[in-house]
Amino acid sequence: MQAVEMKNVLAVILAGGKGARLEPLTRDRAKPAVPFGGAYRIIDFTLSNCLNSGVHKNLVLTQYKAMSLDRHINLSWQSYLCRELGEFIDVVPPQQRIDEHWYQGTADAVYQNIYTLEKERPKYIVVLAGDHIYKMNYASLVGQHLESNADMTVSTLPVTVQAAAGQFGVVEVDADNRVVGFEEKPQCPKPFPGDPQRALASMGIYVFTARFLFEQLCLDATRHGSRHDFGHDLIPAVLETHRVFAYPFMDENRKKEAYWRDVGTLDAYYEANMDLVSVDPQLNLYDCEWPVRTYQPNLPPPKFVFAEQGQGARRGEAHDSLICQGCIVSGGQVVHSIVGSDSRINSYSHVEDSVLFEGVNVGRYAKIRRAIIDKGVHIPAGIEIGYDHDLDRSRGFTVSDQGVTVIAKTHGVEPFLEKAKS
Repeated sequence: MQAVEMKNVLAVILAGGKGARLEPLTRDRAKPAVPFGGAYRIIDFTLSNCLNSGVHKNLVLTQYKAMSLDRHINLSWQSYLCRELGEFIDVVPPQQRIDEHWYQGTADAVYQNIYTLEKERPKYIVVLAGDHIYKMNYASLVGQHLESNADMTVSTLPVTVQAAAGQFGVVEVDADNRVVGFEEKPQCPKPFPGDPQRALASMGIYVFTARFLFEQLCLDATRHGSRHDFGHDLIPAVLETHRVFAYPFMDENRKKEAYWRDVGTLDAYYEANMDLVSVDPQLNLYDCEWPVRTYQPNLPPPKFVFAEQGQGARRGEAHDSLICQGCIVSGGQVVHSIVGSDSRINSYSHVEDSVLFEGVNVGRYAKIRRAIIDKGVHIPAGIEIGYDHDLDRSRGFTVSDQGVTVIAKTHGVEPFLEKAKS
């Protein structure tokens, strides 16, 4: 594979989606800013991939509810790169240089920022989604792009036909991995030749030769009826006239099965978090060779207090769980759960199979099961959450298709107390 000068590569990270299927977690924040694994935000995985791959020129394109994401990137990521050396992570809100509308699709989001891209004079542009969780070396991706003399390269992953239906772009390739067919989220995906159970899915990760990308974005902008989307429009339009190749996903997570998650629904998000507290999780967060970086708040270590013995004793303990810095488990019990930073689990309370964000306060004798609790929520003493879904819904909480109760941070203390009394 050809050596790659990554200084000639610019990453464009699309981080402007509404994330409607993650409501209410995206009620006040963009999907890439949603906390994950206690200490991280979803976008940290894409940005860590960029840093670890040597991609040091990054534009993060935002649109909806971007303040939390902007603040997180400024806190977490600006210290890793040196602007005097031409390195940066810039958060770019809609500039409306070309069009007064919001972004109409993924290709339009890049097109509306074409002036900013051209100003950096890259040779190659990597287009990434900011809301997927995975580990990937983009230098290898760009290397194959050069070796294939490609105009565009699409990163791909084998999935089951059932998983691909209506969810992923499906790629057809020839013996040389050249893309000969592409359908965006078909209901009946075309399987691998000789393997009717699997299809080749697009990961939404693309490499373009910069000049080619600029030309195609300008052409697409003039096409009447185009959705201005990479999957729906730009890729199918160039297959017969240009060199488009598939790149088989090479996982830096180094597990038996490749790890890539689009945590686009509450249940998918919940399951991905619960994987982290298993004995041998699929996603390795303790990998020093491919670290995942984020903002680490200046807080003390987690603390566990009270160690009484006997039935009904007050014991502060956690089992099969991730407990972040600044937490105090004060006589309560945490089992198979994630507790975000600066949270408190008070005496005789019980938290099980749950994800708690930053600053959650669980009152005495409260019981929480299969729940996601957003930032800063106060759980009143003695209340039960996740045990009666009808009761949870009557309080205004969201219950997912698979029975996970979600409490948004907008409930605050007083509204929660009032609903609990009713």
